[in-house]
Amino acid sequence: MTDIERQGMSAKKAASVLMTAGTTVKNAALCAIAKALEDGEQEILEANEKDMALAKESGMRPALLDRLRLDSKRIRAMADGVREVAALRDPVGRVLSMEKRPNGLLIGRKTVPLGVIAIIYEARPNVTVDAAVLCLKAGNAVILRGGKEAFYSNNALTNIMRRAIREAGLPEDCVSLVQDTSRQSVNDILSLTGYVDVLIPRGGAGLIRHVVENAKVPVIQTGVGNCHVYMEKTADLDMAASIIYNAKCSRPSVCNAAETLLVDEDIAEAFLPKAKALLDQKNTELRGCDKTRAILGESVVPATEEDYYTEFGDYILAVKVVSGLDEAIAHINKYGSSHSEAIVTENYTAAQRFLDEIDAAAVYVNASTRFTDGGEFGMGAEIGISTQKMHARGPMGLEQLTTTKFIIYGNGQVRV
Repeated sequence: MTDIERQGMSAKKAASVLMTAGTTVKNAALCAIAKALEDGEQEILEANEKDMALAKESGMRPALLDRLRLDSKRIRAMADGVREVAALRDPVGRVLSMEKRPNGLLIGRKTVPLGVIAIIYEARPNVTVDAAVLCLKAGNAVILRGGKEAFYSNNALTNIMRRAIREAGLPEDCVSLVQDTSRQSVNDILSLTGYVDVLIPRGGAGLIRHVVENAKVPVIQTGVGNCHVYMEKTADLDMAASIIYNAKCSRPSVCNAAETLLVDEDIAEAFLPKAKALLDQKNTELRGCDKTRAILGESVVPATEEDYYTEFGDYILAVKVVSGLDEAIAHINKYGSSHSEAIVTENYTAAQRFLDEIDAAAVYVNASTRFTDGGEFGMGAEIGISTQKMHARGPMGLEQLTTTKFIIYGNGQVRV
């Protein structure tokens, strides 16, 4: 038996205990985790310093370094997030329906945990905590497989959580971290059919594509965010410029950041210089169509077809001037990743068409795509943004980490 298989077996045993643990027990474990994270701040920071040093040596981009970095403020935010999850309603054990059949059977549906969830993710230590506490609250054991860039941070965070869980009276294997960060460990997890009930990949397009194409266990696809903001011809230009600056520059490495700006040709000459003035504050590289370059000049890199498909995750923005709403919708539905899309407009009809015709998990009118987040949606922390259409779509919080089973009450009925 391999180490991954042993880890899967331990997680399965832990899940059988956790699935019947009451809300009080789970919340006690969560509160213990929150306190342990605060008490273990120095241990976490020392581990993170090792990861940061190695990342800098390897030439990691500044935007990705920011995702990897931990400080006192971020650790306190983690602990606060854990307490927020503890305060949320327990999603397990809710009876969603109960109906009496003509034969007297009472047939209902009840929420239950998924079981064992495996999560494969890249250099974001906060995911380690978010994923663990959400899974625990929803009654699931979790196997975490983080990227090698964050190994020391992830290991420290996981060890702290496991100690807190054990002290709270639950099996420490409710949360575990894969120690092997090689590609082989990913492939091993993809084949854990006897132990893993659901696999959730979080990361770049390459990772998610590999998981989807090779997994033997069920997968919830998340993460790839080729998001667009479309400036319709009636848009308030100042508001529009503020929105694209926030959507692109507030945190360009995350999946809800904008990657393409679409501008109606009727306002392009007035709007593009206004937007560029803001985007230049972060030295954002623009890759634009011929019309964009004619307005903004040679500082704009000629856009390729591939640019419009790309999630840059950096201070790079593709730009295209379009003829109107029809072309904008067609462009987004062709190049987008079904994550988050936005229109800026003062036209009610245009807004409604955009809401109806754009195929994405989250569609915005006059707001930044950066709000696609479990916390911003009032769900507490999230385990990822699902871009598929089965079971869960959009930010995945506690409810999306449960399934249902039918419960049937009878008094001697037999089928004839």
